Amino acid sequence: MSLSILEQYIESGNSRDLDLLLTNNPDLILEETSHGISPLLLACYFHKPQIIRVLLQHNQGLNIHEAVAAGLNNYIEAMIKQLPTVVNEISTHGYSALALATHFNKEEAVRILLTHKADPDIPTQNEESLYPLQIALLNKNNAISKLLIEAGADVNTIPSNGQTALHLAAQQGNIELIVLLLENGARIELKNMNNKTASDLAASKGYGDIAEILKEI
Repeated sequence: MSLSILEQYIESGNSRDLDLLLTNNPDLILEETSHGISPLLLACYFHKPQIIRVLLQHNQGLNIHEAVAAGLNNYIEAMIKQLPTVVNEISTHGYSALALATHFNKEEAVRILLTHKADPDIPTQNEESLYPLQIALLNKNNAISKLLIEAGADVNTIPSNGQTALHLAAQQGNIELIVLLLENGARIELKNMNNKTASDLAASKGYGDIAEILKEI
């Protein structure tokens, strides 16, 4: 019962009652929510900064994924230095720390993880099987996309839906990333699950010039 109440407080942003609940039930913060993730990660997904602050005040030790999602860069550094293998650990909901940092647009966390040799080609362990580079492009985050490519991310990884990084950049009309992907070996002939190339997707979104360029390369 208390866990469902905790989730309600997180989702509604009720920081005062959440604080009181955790004061009276301190171990509740260690429970896994009905979403299969910790209360802190749940608050991060709901983008509730005040709730995150309350949960951090009551925390009893964070894992790498919680630290990444909350943007606690000093904590990330310290944790990796203490136990380097955590850099590529997979969360209970199937995300590497790098994939999670990318999802939450935590550029500095991404930089820290890559500096400590995080593997940029670990897909999410779920039905989507998304790679960090694809997550960055879905977020339209060029800065993180560049960091991942510079760190050696495979630009031709294929998730469950077949949408490569080039497919995503093309359908967004993202010239800067299209050029960078091509310079790093992106294959224009790859097709997604709907049998469409990057050129096809660019054309379907009204980026005719990009579509033609991708055909002529």
